[in-house]
Amino acid sequence: MVHIKQPQLLLTASEMGMADKAAVVAGVPAMDLMAAAGKAVADAVLNRWSKCSVLVLCGPGNNGGDGFVVAQLLRSVGWPVRLAFMGSVEKFSPEAKHFYQAWQGEVEEYSIDLLEQTDLVIDAMFGAGLIRPLEGKARDMVDAMIEREIPICAVDVPSGVDGTTGAAFGKVAAAELTVTFFRKKPGHLLFPGRGLCGEIVVADIGIPVTVLGELKLQTWENSPELWYRNYPWPRLDGHKFHRGHALVFGGENITGASRLTARGAMRMGAGLVTLAVPIKAWAVYATAMTSVMVAKLEQSQEAEDFEELLLDPRHNAIAVGPGAGLAGFESIRTRKIVMTALATNRATVLDADALSAFANDPQVLFDAITGPCVMTPHEGEFARLFLDVNKSHSDDKLTRARLAAKQSGAVVVLKGADTVIASHDGRAIINSNAPADLATGGSGDVLAGFIVGLLAQGVEPFYAAAAAVWLHGEVGNEVGAGLIAEDLPDHLPKVLAAFKRQYFSA
Repeated sequence: MVHIKQPQLLLTASEMGMADKAAVVAGVPAMDLMAAAGKAVADAVLNRWSKCSVLVLCGPGNNGGDGFVVAQLLRSVGWPVRLAFMGSVEKFSPEAKHFYQAWQGEVEEYSIDLLEQTDLVIDAMFGAGLIRPLEGKARDMVDAMIEREIPICAVDVPSGVDGTTGAAFGKVAAAELTVTFFRKKPGHLLFPGRGLCGEIVVADIGIPVTVLGELKLQTWENSPELWYRNYPWPRLDGHKFHRGHALVFGGENITGASRLTARGAMRMGAGLVTLAVPIKAWAVYATAMTSVMVAKLEQSQEAEDFEELLLDPRHNAIAVGPGAGLAGFESIRTRKIVMTALATNRATVLDADALSAFANDPQVLFDAITGPCVMTPHEGEFARLFLDVNKSHSDDKLTRARLAAKQSGAVVVLKGADTVIASHDGRAIINSNAPADLATGGSGDVLAGFIVGLLAQGVEPFYAAAAAVWLHGEVGNEVGAGLIAEDLPDHLPKVLAAFKRQYFSA
């Protein structure tokens, strides 16, 4: 039998604090939690590094308390350890004060001179809840660590990273290893935090899993555990019409984009895919496509012809945007096609030009979204549609995506190395498996096709978007260096086969 893990919830800094308190209420002593946290860090250090000279930098909060535990454990197995503390012992929590008093070595003051004879730094200065730049001796220490490139193991997050948003407050010394506790935080997955954490180890420190039910969490790391049960595998007694019919609008000049979308939808399993294209470009599309049907839209009445195609109720999912066009009359046509698609209340994917066409009056677009809809903006397109949201939460991608979904009524896929999928009801998923190789022209067009292919097969938009984004990342990892967008649909079957073996084998 296949063992399926639980979906991985993500906790903000404040939610992690509530989890700690709930664990104590449930009978786990706070002293035990801190001892376990420190031991987890010490174990991770012992597993990764050979015996060397260690400097443990302890701060004024519970992160500093963890640092005292780490220092004592490493010292007890013969490692040369120095410890520097910045803060007030009187302001320590009782458990942090206990481990401060249990430390058997010298407590030194912060000084960059301590780095001279140090091979490894344990960064236990500030935890995930920090929301301001470092100052004074802490900032000087970080500057010196960056300059000297000393290996760092961070406790919870590298000091200066916001565990909730991933934002960096000023300069941050990047860690080679970050040890966090119970569950990851959004800041471990969102840039720039993700790029500063290095390898991430999540340690069990004894917090009961039952506390998660009390917190009403709504953020997850993307993985098949979230959506594999909804994946639409072909039925033995099925036929192509059971698997939906996706309709993709293709532009007149940039013909490659929508072709990639159509091929992505086919590979993802849509039973039928039709590309609806202006008559001027019909020959280009028709000679390039085989399994995808190509329908003509007569000149000057493309929107009307597109609407006529939609009279067939079997066209149950629609994609508009890739290569649709924004120059002159193309922008007007793109807007009409989008409004025609949304008026059907059928599952619709809006990407690229379908979004930028409404940059001057986005509310018109939002008001038209009354049915299932997925929008897939990159950061530039997002900024044009959600100007106020972008300005007010510039360093908080998760919040921006959530607010955009609520404002528009669509599932928003805010693309990037740390793609966020957000629903209007507050649920959000952060994707973490995408390689840098996906940063190539046409990659997003294929993603739109993956999404509409799943929508055509009846998958609910939030999970269709999450599954498509994860599979898109896995295909990128499968292809690797040298990837071009055309590779993505062709390599999807291999990734789907591996996914099926892992999650559906007897």
